[in-house]
Amino acid sequence: MYAFTFEAPSTVAAAAALAQAGGKLLAGGQSLLPSMKLRLSAPEQVVDLNQIQGLSGIRREGNSFVIGAMTRHMDVAAHAELQAAIPALADLAAHIGDRQVRARGTLGGSVANNDPAACYPSALLALGATVITDRREIVADDFFLGMYTTALEDGEIITAVRFPIPRRAIYLKFKQAASRFSLVGVFLAQTEGGVRVAITGAASAVFRHAGLEAALNQSFTPAAAAAVKIDADELNSDIHASAAYRANLISVQTQRAVAQLLA
Repeated sequence: MYAFTFEAPSTVAAAAALAQAGGKLLAGGQSLLPSMKLRLSAPEQVVDLNQIQGLSGIRREGNSFVIGAMTRHMDVAAHAELQAAIPALADLAAHIGDRQVRARGTLGGSVANNDPAACYPSALLALGATVITDRREIVADDFFLGMYTTALEDGEIITAVRFPIPRRAIYLKFKQAASRFSLVGVFLAQTEGGVRVAITGAASAVFRHAGLEAALNQSFTPAAAAAVKIDADELNSDIHASAAYRANLISVQTQRAVAQLLA
């Protein structure tokens, strides 16, 4: 490591002021610390959010769950009321990384980082979630802008995410074996506004698939999903899988998701 200053503010306002001045926010550290070790990130100041009270916890508000930004993946996975109401979200959290990652990684850190293969962003998009910050509320459809890019402004801090309870939902992740990130992950939800299908791991950023949503809103069957052509032109192609392979995985995973929800 190289020299940097370490700050541990006790309030969101103090953390925001430090971040506004150029400090790098530290939540669970599962993305920041590896990038610092590899010299991909070289902040002069690290601002630890772990000492701030009120940023973690899960509570139900009407027909939604509000999850604090500093809530660990393992706590999302183990929350009994959430397991009953949105089992797909709890199950997603239960299969992020390994036990050590789940014990330290946070919802807010994952959402703010917006890794192209992260799991949580697909849940936010498919469930129509709302990101709550120290300044405003941002609907998920407006939040994820591109690879590692979000609508957050300089110094803006995620404090919680509000997840509406769907009629039913499922998340299927085809893992990249070494990293356990999504080679392709499909989060499918039947919501009050219709079917939403979010894809992670397949492109430069998480996205909703309009063709699959339209077909499944008309006929919620595996056959309807199978009939949708998945365009591979803008999908990732790398040492792990070609764009065509990822396109096929999107189709297959969506068909399986529908079949499991109908079972």
